[in-house]
Amino acid sequence: MSPNNTLSCTDLYLQIGKKVLCDNLSLQIEPGQTWAVLGLNGAGKTTLLHSLAGIRAANSGQIYLNKKNLTELTRHEIATQIGLLLQTQQDPFPGKVIEHVLIGRHPYLKALQWESEADYQIAIDALTTVGLDGFENRDLQSLSGGEYQRMLIAMVLVQQPSIYLLDEPINHLDWQHQHQILGTLTSMTEQKACSLMMALHDVNLAARYCSHTLMMFDHGQIKSGRTADLLNTETLEELYHTPIVQIENEQGQMFSPS
Repeated sequence: MSPNNTLSCTDLYLQIGKKVLCDNLSLQIEPGQTWAVLGLNGAGKTTLLHSLAGIRAANSGQIYLNKKNLTELTRHEIATQIGLLLQTQQDPFPGKVIEHVLIGRHPYLKALQWESEADYQIAIDALTTVGLDGFENRDLQSLSGGEYQRMLIAMVLVQQPSIYLLDEPINHLDWQHQHQILGTLTSMTEQKACSLMMALHDVNLAARYCSHTLMMFDHGQIKSGRTADLLNTETLEELYHTPIVQIENEQGQMFSPS
């Protein structure tokens, strides 16, 4: 994978209604980096990910994928390089797990082309990666919320992008599967020189798994940098508007509302 697989933005400005979400953000996400996006509900985490993926236009500023302006690329070109996990409800329509996961291979197929045996095997391997081996013929409507979430992650893995933008990837997951999925994603990022940015609500998971953090404050203020430098009681109290205590343990630092 080329070391030029980068996603960056300059002077990015995002606004919904009268609320400024992001003001004058310049950022570069490089291969091997895992980013957490932290902020209160409604801070703009989802909007930022959607804008970086090119499915929501920024109010102003530029976004670049491998040094090319995102607006100059086709959806097909973007889809083979950026994988986006949306916040979503369970699909009300019937279908098999394997059929849904194979949607991730569509950027590589021509019109009216069917998935190959190789595509099918990629999907089976992805299901195994997220702990859903043997689920390929299960009906979507038979899945629990956590199983459905892992199936969606498998669909993004099948896409095989170089840049992953994941909106609350551990939503509905129990502790075991939270750590399994985050460990898998961060290991993949390091081993395959991918990059990963994900919206999280758990500061301690960001501290444990993410090399970098972006904090979305009120009125469009942003702080970004290495997680070890940013996560402390002062910045977290400013971000979440509540007293925070820091706890040291064998895993490193942890934070809790006081």
